[in-house]
Amino acid sequence: MDRRQFLKASAAAAFLPAAPHLATAQDAKTLRFVPYSDVAIIDPIWTNGYSTRTHALLVWDTLYGLDDQFQPQPQMVEGHVVEEDGKRWTLTLRPGLVFHDGSKVLARDAVASIGRWGARDTFGQALMAATDELSAPDDRTIVFRLKAPFPQLPAALARPSALVAAIMPERLAATDPFKQIPEAIGSGPYRYLTAERIAGARHVYARHEAYIPRPSGAPSFTAGPRTPYLDRIEFTVMPDAATAVAALQTGAVDWVEQPIIDLLPLLRKDPNIVVEVKDRSGMAGQLRLNHLQPPFNNPAIRRVILKAIDQEDCMNAVCGGDPQVERGSMGFFGNSSLASDASAELRKSPKDVARLKQELEAAGYKGERIVFLSGQDVPRIALVCEVAADALRRIGCNVDFVAADWGTVLQRISSRQPVEQGGWSCYVSYWSGIDLGSPATNSPLRGNGAKGSPGWPDSPQIEALRARFLAAADPAQQKAIAREIELQAMQDVPYVPAGQYLQPVAYRKNLTGMLNGVPVFTNLRKG
Repeated sequence: MDRRQFLKASAAAAFLPAAPHLATAQDAKTLRFVPYSDVAIIDPIWTNGYSTRTHALLVWDTLYGLDDQFQPQPQMVEGHVVEEDGKRWTLTLRPGLVFHDGSKVLARDAVASIGRWGARDTFGQALMAATDELSAPDDRTIVFRLKAPFPQLPAALARPSALVAAIMPERLAATDPFKQIPEAIGSGPYRYLTAERIAGARHVYARHEAYIPRPSGAPSFTAGPRTPYLDRIEFTVMPDAATAVAALQTGAVDWVEQPIIDLLPLLRKDPNIVVEVKDRSGMAGQLRLNHLQPPFNNPAIRRVILKAIDQEDCMNAVCGGDPQVERGSMGFFGNSSLASDASAELRKSPKDVARLKQELEAAGYKGERIVFLSGQDVPRIALVCEVAADALRRIGCNVDFVAADWGTVLQRISSRQPVEQGGWSCYVSYWSGIDLGSPATNSPLRGNGAKGSPGWPDSPQIEALRARFLAAADPAQQKAIAREIELQAMQDVPYVPAGQYLQPVAYRKNLTGMLNGVPVFTNLRKG
């Protein structure tokens, strides 16, 4: 029995004996959610893990929100005034904002929070580099004095993915950006109940009674009124795909963030369950390479690996034969409006294994051990790891395949040591299309070396093009620069695209008001 048959059989067996979930009055105000992985880190700017992002959007609010057309809208701020030819922005906080510890949200809290976020986030680094002075002249006023106009300032502060520009109390924002905050205190719609956390199994959030939603606009992703109708949100970690699906079927949980594709047909047959895509920007896989250590410190070898990975094979492994799940190959900007045809020929070309072997040898590969880290507890990651590792072996790579849980992979990739000292060579990760869609937000495409994310690609050419993009105001000019960046990325290979697909969510039909985009828990009601 192969893996897919086993999963379907396990899920079917799990459905049959399950007792019906007994509804109570408390259930109507409690939502039980299965995240794709555990929230191992509670600091909103300390990891690119999307479980932390989902946690952050519950606990913290942001100065601007993003609507489902990906346009920034005022959120914690009433609005802003732009003066001095775009070089002075004055933001005014809404009145009545309160942190979970009862203290008022003040402008100096926002200034400290922005500074901490700006030390880690790609977009934040660009904003802070353009900022001459960031100040709080009074309790409700935030002033950016810029070196040059930065028209994307609201978009940077609104980014609801990867590292969130979360506003926290100044005492916590004063924490070194490269050390984790000791507690999760925000002003968002839900409070984090630390005492109820069970590491690796459960996280609990309670409605923030003092939260004041924005009084105007329509709810849209993280923009408009973020109204928390539910009293309690419980994250239940279920690494086993069949167990999560069975729990949804019986009503033991209400929402599964990323049901495995193989089990979607079973869920679609259930009249009490909705299966749909909420994030149309997609999930984009990528093979991350360690640019500091052999063999991937050699750009010629990286270019061979770029040719060797078949994106369609990767996505077919994830999506199986399900015709309702869209999938495909991609360049470096996913399916965004900035995507170009720069890599089209490379993506469509057949994989000539014999020729790739010769090219790998000619590039200087000498049989170095390649430590390939695989996050086995996240199926969409594990499946691409298997396909990519097989492709590397077939062209002559000496692959040491290390299977581990995703949390362990996240810890290990921080090491910059050689593989003989516990380092690594490559791993597979995913980014939301929201993040990859622009040079401003595409963190893996940065070429800032040691200051960047694990893999640490160093490309002055990409960085110079990115600076030009950020300074450009004309959309046609931006698109032309984005194409130049893609062409340069094919030479430098900061990472290898592994394909893109649209990941559906699955939830019980009595859960209403779910917004488009990545998971948020406002506007939701449970019947």
